[in-house]
Amino acid sequence: MTYKLFEEVILLEDMPEKGLKKGDVATIVERHPVPDGEDGYSLEVFNALGETIAVITVSESAIAPLSEKEIFSVRSLAV
Repeated sequence: MTYKLFEEVILLEDMPEKGLKKGDVATIVERHPVPDGEDGYSLEVFNALGETIAVITVSESAIAPLSEKEIFSVRSLAV
């Protein structure tokens, strides 16, 4: 699946080095196409106040689109 720039997605795995957890929401800021391979994406993650807390690069298999059956939740940033 090809995602659009600035689309919101969810993380499918924990990233403890950045304090992120599976299910956290991120915004796509760049797509990194890979010929004959899995594309990558740069994501920006914001806190509840809209401040950037992380910019990460992940493979396409590490993210999923949001669904109408999901709701937002607030948690403390993992350390």
